[in-house]
Amino acid sequence: MNPPNLTNNQLIELDSLFELVSQRQKKDFGNISASNKADGSLLTSCDLWSDKTIVNGLASIAPGEGVLSEEGHKSIPNSKAYWVVDPLDGTTNFAAGIPYWSISVARFVDGKPQSSFLIIPTLKKKFVSIKGKGVWLNNQKIDPNNYKHNSECVSLCSRSIKILQKKPNSVFPGKIRLLGVSSLNLTSVAMGQTYGAIESTPKIWDIAAAWLILEELNCSIKWLKTDPLNLIKGQNLSDINFPLIACKSKEKIETLKPWGDLL
Repeated sequence: MNPPNLTNNQLIELDSLFELVSQRQKKDFGNISASNKADGSLLTSCDLWSDKTIVNGLASIAPGEGVLSEEGHKSIPNSKAYWVVDPLDGTTNFAAGIPYWSISVARFVDGKPQSSFLIIPTLKKKFVSIKGKGVWLNNQKIDPNNYKHNSECVSLCSRSIKILQKKPNSVFPGKIRLLGVSSLNLTSVAMGQTYGAIESTPKIWDIAAAWLILEELNCSIKWLKTDPLNLIKGQNLSDINFPLIACKSKEKIETLKPWGDLL
């Protein structure tokens, strides 16, 4: 028997939790220094505070459901329902004074996101997605038909830039944008700001919330190497990447696949 969906009271408590974290992040922005983690990525005290606050909050709001987080426990929990947390996706932007990052949280059931929450503090945007029911932006349900997806832009992550060097005589099929935040690169596809995104080395916490947003807004995802549906409980995901292409349509996936295959 699957765990029940989140109740309205839980959703209200989650909204308050994410608002608390969002306010703290905006307060710390521009007033905090960063250090390097072992993999070369940046870490701030705000990352750690945000991670601890969200993990503790989830333990109270959804007791008995495990948590996998970027700054904490990185193995898939044994519980039927569990949470995947990136408390501050875009730490490099945050530390550099670039006001573009997100709070990314998703609840998984049977190995797939069942609900997700993506907050962009500086833009005052809050996305909530629920499997089979759609996506809400600031409490207004999104009609996917409102986005015509006529953008010529493609989001790349910093590590996928190498694909351009591998085909120096070929014209890339889009105007390149680097937002510096995996979750928001992918969300830009769902919102029609870009027609596609290529992510080279995202971790599960980078993509968990955006994954469901993309699915609920009828976008397509092509997993290039590792399929996250094949994961097993207890598996440590610290060093596992999930390279992918996300597009509004399968036809656009085919446009970008020759480039994604170069990763």
